[in-house]
Amino acid sequence: MVDLDMDLRFIKGVGPARVEILNKLGLFTLKDIVNYFPREYEDRGNYKKIIEVVDGETVAVKAIIASNVSETRVRRNMAIYKAIVRDETGSMILTWFNQPYIKKQLKMGEEYSFYGKIKNTFGKIEMQSPVFDESSKAKNTGKIIPIYPLTNGITQNVFRGIVESAVKTASGSLEDSLPEWIRTQNNLDDIETAIKNIHFPEHLAQFDKARYRLAFEELLTMQLGLLRFKEKGKEDIKGISFEKDERMDELLATLPYTLTNAQQKVWKEIDADMKSDKSMNRLVQGDVGSGKTVVATMAMFKAVRNGYQAALMAPTAILARQHYEGISKMVSSFGMKVQLLTGDVTKKNKQIILDELKNGEIDMIIGTHALIEENVEFKNIGLVITDEQHRFGVRQRGILSSKGEKVDTLVMTATPIPRTLAIILYGDLDISIIDELPPGRQKIDTFAVRRNMEERVNNFVIKEITDGRQAYIVCPLVEESENMDGVKSVTEQLEYYKKVFRDFNVEMLHGKMRPKEKDEIMARFKANEIQVLISTTVIEVGVDVPNSTIMIVENAERFGLAQLHQLRGRVGRGKFKSYCILKYDSKSDVVRQRMEIMQKSNDGFVISEKDLELRGPGDFFGTKQHGIPEFKVANLFVDVPILKVAQSVANTINEDDPELKLPENGMLLRKIEELFKEKISL
Repeated sequence: MVDLDMDLRFIKGVGPARVEILNKLGLFTLKDIVNYFPREYEDRGNYKKIIEVVDGETVAVKAIIASNVSETRVRRNMAIYKAIVRDETGSMILTWFNQPYIKKQLKMGEEYSFYGKIKNTFGKIEMQSPVFDESSKAKNTGKIIPIYPLTNGITQNVFRGIVESAVKTASGSLEDSLPEWIRTQNNLDDIETAIKNIHFPEHLAQFDKARYRLAFEELLTMQLGLLRFKEKGKEDIKGISFEKDERMDELLATLPYTLTNAQQKVWKEIDADMKSDKSMNRLVQGDVGSGKTVVATMAMFKAVRNGYQAALMAPTAILARQHYEGISKMVSSFGMKVQLLTGDVTKKNKQIILDELKNGEIDMIIGTHALIEENVEFKNIGLVITDEQHRFGVRQRGILSSKGEKVDTLVMTATPIPRTLAIILYGDLDISIIDELPPGRQKIDTFAVRRNMEERVNNFVIKEITDGRQAYIVCPLVEESENMDGVKSVTEQLEYYKKVFRDFNVEMLHGKMRPKEKDEIMARFKANEIQVLISTTVIEVGVDVPNSTIMIVENAERFGLAQLHQLRGRVGRGKFKSYCILKYDSKSDVVRQRMEIMQKSNDGFVISEKDLELRGPGDFFGTKQHGIPEFKVANLFVDVPILKVAQSVANTINEDDPELKLPENGMLLRKIEELFKEKISL
């Protein structure tokens, strides 16, 4: 048995020079290398005859060298090397750029295996920059070759050699987290076979089986982890029955509009839950601006009218303050005390709030993560609401609820989650959807443009600001990065746009600022003291500014569609026509498709389904969220059939060994802790 945590510098092929490069990839140990899976594969063993090759395809060909390698100097630092090869069906030209060693490696009359991209110009067949081997010594051709996500300074060939050494070194030392009965029942590879075949499959059937096993393991681990965090038997626990309804009509009469049909439908579902003697556990999904907060306020109002306290937790101080201001305004005439608790409250004021919460003087508390600190105690909390639920860790979901007994729980998200994913992440929740926008919400026209439209876009922004409107400009980075050429940063764009919009006030906002500074900037923007706000996605969930009509997103290809949709929802919140302009540089087909989706659809649920389909779940929310474990192999969009099998097995394990105390389940418990990056005390 070898130590899987051994430093990778001791793996054959690494050495001190390559350690730093591998560390940049997050690789530090033997285990890291073994579990660093390919991003794709090239089937270099499916040979074609020269007569069968097609323009544009990347293909493998066996052929004999029929000419010496010629060298042509095109210009300084540019040389082209060409050779003619033949098989029994025809001939083909091979072309390489700046690779003089080719002349020594290829011998006339010898047969080689070549793999490269075909170019067919008027019947003249050419293979560009092929990799090759002698036919009798195939190493980089003649088989399925893994392609890894790498960085500058290391080639695929070198890295493949390192992985091969690592897998051989680790052989016999890999512990299998799946008990034998699970592997047998589901015809799964053991871990040694799966690891070998995910890296170096001899044929596609081996790869498929290895991938299935590893995806199954990840999905089973996730399901078991979520079961560990969920409250057991919640549906059988007697909860609070909130019967009183009086004055709800008076509350609704304070609104400047009537509830939409969708809001009314969702409220009926919440109301029925609250009246029931079982604890409510409900997820409310609603697009940006669909009116979730009003429904949440109605629930809080009902709880307080029944003699209980209510709490709402939001992921940012900006959003918490917005909720506080809106809810306070709605209930101000009913004698209810509403308070705000965030991390930037002074020590003196915080103690006052904590005392008032504990003795029941505060009816409704709105806050951030500060609400789940140990010293926060309630007199009789009856309703807990979390907003933008996916931004909180799996464990955090239950902490606030645990501050009371049998409380009703309502969770909200403006990120439309595809139903499949919602069921997985919130399997213990009933799901309500507000799928209708309130009247008066403007349809936002969306345009995806390339860099050559920059001047035209800037002129359009100047026209809008001159007419009294405001604009957001969102960048993916706070500061310039050496590793991300062409990616716009807030600090860089601030200087640029201060020159472009020199007659207006341009400021910046990003997550590295102090909370107080961020709040001041947003307050000034809301008051139209700032006309153009250069920001990171910190404004994704933030203060409503009805006067802002333009959302420009720099490097839009670097954001998930669900996140772009969230950002777009920052505008169109007033009476003025609004626009979203997505600037992108990439020429990839996937990026083009994603930009088209944004232009065609304003439906967050349609967009989220497409986002999951095109990007996979890893970046579904645009940034790594704590609530969703990261998978190396599994894809929640394509692996639903595997997920269903894994869920069934998870339920069986949960019935037989709910606390995973059996020795055969020990490795599964460790895998759960590894996946969720939390120690689980059972």
